[in-house]
Amino acid sequence: MIAWQGIETVLLDMDGTLLDKHFDDYFWEHFVPEIYATKNSISEREARKKLLDTYRAKEGTLDWTDLDYWSEQLGLDIPALKIKIDHLIQVHPYVIDFLKYLKDNRKPTYLVTNAHSKTLDIKMAKTSLSGYFTGIVCAEEIGMPKENPAFWAGLQEKIAFTAESTMLAEDTEKILFSAQSYGIKHLIYVARPSSQAPIKHSENFPSISYFNELIS
Repeated sequence: MIAWQGIETVLLDMDGTLLDKHFDDYFWEHFVPEIYATKNSISEREARKKLLDTYRAKEGTLDWTDLDYWSEQLGLDIPALKIKIDHLIQVHPYVIDFLKYLKDNRKPTYLVTNAHSKTLDIKMAKTSLSGYFTGIVCAEEIGMPKENPAFWAGLQEKIAFTAESTMLAEDTEKILFSAQSYGIKHLIYVARPSSQAPIKHSENFPSISYFNELIS
């Protein structure tokens, strides 16, 4: 699937790509509504509906992943709640093998995520993955989410990469289309973002279920 001799730089997403998205799905769709319901004396069903609608209104913006924003909006300490269930933060199978493969083959590898810096800190502390990366960039440093094609120009000002020889692995098609529009050539869709959801391959991009499929 990948001709590694033509790859000079590797960009990797975090949630759903390297880490099991089950943590995020459970946290935002079940755990936070449960806490919010208790705090506001409403039913969990009512809280879930209200919060899911509130989340969706911010999808595709930096607020979508901003823990400080949601702490203020919901009147909850979101980082503290994440730490409370951090046992659910899990690295996908074969990710460590893949990161070691990239390191052994001297491929500069960057974690590039929409996740808020506080989320990043919690997850790196839990998984100990940070040592595998040449660098880590959060979208808040660029000032826009990865869904915006202008993000990649901002990223290129922070790290040196040539679009034609760069690989990006993501679990969000909209972001892959955004990267494609900037000229990033080698695009991989992760079809199994959550261990609790069915595998769903992309009709637009080469898809993998696990990263061992990219180790030659």
